[in-house]
Parts: sequence; structure tokens; C-alpha cells
Amino acid sequence: MAAAAWASGSLAARLPCRLSPWWRAGGVAGYAIALRVGTEGPRGMSVRKGRPNDRQRRESGPPRTENMEVDQDWTSVYPAAAAFKPSSVPLPIRMGYPVKRGVPPGKEGNLELIKIPNFLHLTPVAIRKHCAALKDFCTEWPAALDNDEKCMQHFPIEIETTDYVSAGPSVRNPKARVTTLRVKLSSLNLDDHAKKKFIKLVGERYCKGTDTLTITTDRCPLRRQNYDHGVYLLTVLFHESWKTEPWEKEKTEADMEEYVWENSASEKSALDTLLRISTAETAEGTSREALLASEVVQDYKKSMVALRNEGDTEKTLSEYKESVKRLLNLNALS
Repeated sequence: MAAAAWASGSLAARLPCRLSPWWRAGGVAGYAIALRVGTEGPRGMSVRKGRPNDRQRRESGPPRTENMEVDQDWTSVYPAAAAFKPSSVPLPIRMGYPVKRGVPPGKEGNLELIKIPNFLHLTPVAIRKHCAALKDFCTEWPAALDNDEKCMQHFPIEIETTDYVSAGPSVRNPKARVTTLRVKLSSLNLDDHAKKKFIKLVGERYCKGTDTLTITTDRCPLRRQNYDHGVYLLTVLFHESWKTEPWEKEKTEADMEEYVWENSASEKSALDTLLRISTAETAEGTSREALLASEVVQDYKKSMVALRNEGDTEKTLSEYKESVKRLLNLNALS
């Protein structure tokens, strides 16, 4: 009991505590010790919370730029596209808003340099290495394709894409997925019916002045998908233009895409009039083939086709008027 009392007294002397009575069953009183945990211990000693960190921190060494040699292989430092690393670029690069009319912030800890894409991996030396590695997989340019006309003859389809370079957190641009396909209709194997139907199907995508079809695809998320979609559309249009539906045989002159003078009402009326005039002037008359090959009939044909296809303009009306006068020989009467 004495030893227990001495131990309790020494513990109470060393730790701040408070005795509180509590009762057991049977009426025997007892005491409980409540310790106060705080930062201040006995004799002014401080008590540290948590597990002590006895491991010493390792001091950071000098940056890599101080140990770089002048003639080092830069392609080993930046072998591929990566974010800007200030410890690997031995250049005094600065970027950002200058504070208090000073200079822009340096490269150490500069977020502006990390956010934007860089071309540190596309140095002239790296490009030469890439070309040398790809040279084994390439073939020589054909000697027969020595001008643009021959290239367009053998490779009539032209594909146009655009790559964007912008200052942003991503190197990808949504507009880069757009693919434009161009081809001349004269390079496609189309007859008169297929060409007219092809032009009717594509609508405003065909330019009559340059004879060029332009198909722009941007519905798919990837450039390769849009390229495949454009080639698919061109293939479908080509095969559909060669088909002849039953209702196409019932087309009349008013339903034609453009006016055709052969076998038209204008041709029949003009030939009938000239045959009557020729029969009245000479007893033998002139054959139908001779009248079609004559110069006045060919001039009338051109003016009539231009008037019906190009519309009523001052030029077409004037040419039509003069051709009718020559056809009917009205200039001799004036």
C-alpha cells in the first residue's frame, strides 16, 4: 500500500491530473484519475503530437542545366512531345505578365510555359533523324509524273486538311477533323446521262466554271473517319449516277436539267420552215442533213441553247435575234 501511494503521488506530481470520487456497488468509495492532455507537460516540457519524423530531408541538387554539355544530343533530352521542364532547358526563357513594369517571370515555376505546347522535340536534328528512319519505308517518286497535269490525270482526287497550332492546354483542335475532297468530273468515267444525274445529286457542291466537285465532311469526331465518309459519299454518288430508274424514261423536255436542241420542237419547226422555203425556191429542194450542217442552222442552234440554259440576258437575246434574221434571210429585205 505504501508503494502504491508513493507511485500515485509521484505520478500526480509529474502529470497534471484531477481526482474524482466514484461509487461502487456496496457503498465503497473509490477514486479515478483524469489526465489532461495538452501541449504543455511537466516542468515546461512540450509534448509533440503524432509520430516524430526522424528522417532527414534530402537536399535537392543543382539543376540539370548546369551539368549539360554544349555538344550534347538534344534529341535524348526531348525525344518526344512533352511539357516544358525548366530544369532541362538551358535557355533563359521568360514568359508572363511583367510585375511592376519589370521583366516577365523566369522559367522556374512558370505555369505559363507549362500550359502551352512547345516544339522542343522538333529541332532540325530531330527532324533529320525522323526522315532517316522513315526513308527505308518510302519509295522513289515516279519519273513519269514530272508535271502537275500528269499527276492530276493519275491521281484526280485531292484531299485537303488543316492543322492548327494554338496557345492552349491541349494540342488538339476540333476544327482539325474537317476533311475536304475535290475532284474534277471530267476525270470520272461518266456518260451524258450519268454526268447530268451526278450534278443533280450533288447540287451546289459542283462548280460548273471549274468542273470541280467539293465534298466537305465534319460530322465524325476524327479526321480519318471524315476522310472515309467523304470517299464513301463519292463512291455512292458515282454508282447511283449510272443507274437509270423507270421514271427517268418518262421525262419530258420541261423536266430536263438543261436544254437540248436535238430532237426538240425548235429543231423540227426550224427544219420544216427551211425545207418549205427551199422547196419554193428550187424544185429539187435541200436535204435535211445538208440543212443541219449549214452555218446558219448551227448559229441558230447555239443561240437557242444559250437562251434557254443561261436565261434572258441582253447578250443572249441579241444573238438569238441575229441568228433568226440570218436563218430566215431577213437581212436582205432590210
